[in-house]
Amino acid sequence: MNINVNGWLFAGAFALGLFLVNLSNIPVNSQGRQVIKIDGSSTVYPITEAVAEEFQNKKRGAVQVTVGISGTGGGFKKFCSDNEAVKTDISNASRPIKDSEKEMCAKAGVKYMEIPVAYDAITVVVSKDNPLTNITTAELKKMWEPAATNKITRWNQVNSSWPNAPLKLYGPGADSGTFDYFTDEVIGNSGDSRTDYTPSEDDNVLVQGVANDKQALAYFGYTYYEENKNKLKALKINGVAPSSKTVSDGTYTPLARPIFIYVNLDAVKSNSAVKEFVEYYLDSAPELVKEVRSIPRTDYQAHKQKLAQAIR
Repeated sequence: MNINVNGWLFAGAFALGLFLVNLSNIPVNSQGRQVIKIDGSSTVYPITEAVAEEFQNKKRGAVQVTVGISGTGGGFKKFCSDNEAVKTDISNASRPIKDSEKEMCAKAGVKYMEIPVAYDAITVVVSKDNPLTNITTAELKKMWEPAATNKITRWNQVNSSWPNAPLKLYGPGADSGTFDYFTDEVIGNSGDSRTDYTPSEDDNVLVQGVANDKQALAYFGYTYYEENKNKLKALKINGVAPSSKTVSDGTYTPLARPIFIYVNLDAVKSNSAVKEFVEYYLDSAPELVKEVRSIPRTDYQAHKQKLAQAIR
């Protein structure tokens, strides 16, 4: 009998190759669980992490949800990447996507939907020992503008009635959406800031920097203030304190803002776990946003319907 060994070997190798390609497209890890990858804003992180924990408990280990904190800009770099090893399914964002990031997503073939998930009040904080209770946007600009670098180094240089004491500043890094929003609203141009401050994409680092230092000041998302209000003082901005009420009634300006998740629509279509997770997110948001001490919206079901239409 004449057996074409080379033909059989080729056919077998080809079939194995097809199997491995198909296997690589299945969103599972080595334990067979479906995986959902999320990264981005530290401001949105507490909400998404709370949803992820509840969702994983509901799925009894069948789904793994990873939630990273690389800042809004850092999150979009992954979300809009054409590298499957780093690409995420969902991106947490404390500001809308920029034109340059839209172009990056378009180049990588990433189609997405923007979903507002809460409101935030960027909160300016000092330690409990600091006597200051109010700061104006003009004073914040004088304190944080690029021209202040290595020049405005004492409190009384900002306001002559304040103490003649060293001014120590903490704030988000340049990849942060909070940094972008704050500099745009306070300085007048997104990204313009003094550089001689202590930056971090992890708001807990900023909390610790201010909590035990009477001369320190920082700004970050409202949730992190609420979680640490026993050791921090939130300053009024132009006489208005940050709160759910002042954000809702529009009096906390200019530092109130919506915050978002961005969802990869192809991931929603191809990975049933992603679709189920986003739907669960929107169903659970009214309760879980309050639970993490953020400020909920009232239009979650409308966005759930828009998502269903987007993936038809």
